[in-house]
Amino acid sequence: MKFHHIAIEGPIGVGKTSLVKRLAQKFDAHVVMENVENPFLKEFYEEKTGAAFQAQLFFLLNRYQQQSELAQRDLFRQLTISDYVFAKDKIFAYLTLTDGELVIYNRLYDMLEPQVRKQDLVIYLHATTEVLQARIASRKRDYEADISADYLTQLNEAYNHFFFHYKDTPLLVIDTSQIDFVHETADLDDLVERIRTMDRGVQYYNPLPSSEK
Repeated sequence: MKFHHIAIEGPIGVGKTSLVKRLAQKFDAHVVMENVENPFLKEFYEEKTGAAFQAQLFFLLNRYQQQSELAQRDLFRQLTISDYVFAKDKIFAYLTLTDGELVIYNRLYDMLEPQVRKQDLVIYLHATTEVLQARIASRKRDYEADISADYLTQLNEAYNHFFFHYKDTPLLVIDTSQIDFVHETADLDDLVERIRTMDRGVQYYNPLPSSEK
């Protein structure tokens, strides 16, 4: 395996966690999952004043601490697969924070980001907003019940913009709207082969649904 650290990214509901678990089984990899427990998250989705800034700083510091601990591992000993990249923190910050809050946020982010090790490969999972809404509804998480369609649309667009300009590492972009890596073995096997043959730059993967293969 040419890669030592792979990160799976994408908006809420796209299936990052499920794919990380399946790929970890295929590659016998060490798994790093983002800690999504945030005491300010429910108030943020309820659009309470100040909650966005509190939630964002909490996530930023949690992500930094987790990445710092990861840097202590010998990444050449075993493949590591994570369900986020540190740089995505800015996607949420610019979407939710005020100009004044961003000044403080950016100063802190700029202090932390240079100390975070980048992945060897990033896989960006994309889906339509309608698909994201359906997947979020199906998992019935209390703190996600207040996510508005407008916010989800904005978030999806922000992710697309971010990864359109992403150049830090090799990038594999996958449209997941019509495929199921969790329940369809053929879909997962096709992706595994694509990862094994992935090289530099950006590649786009738009697989057919299993029923059409």
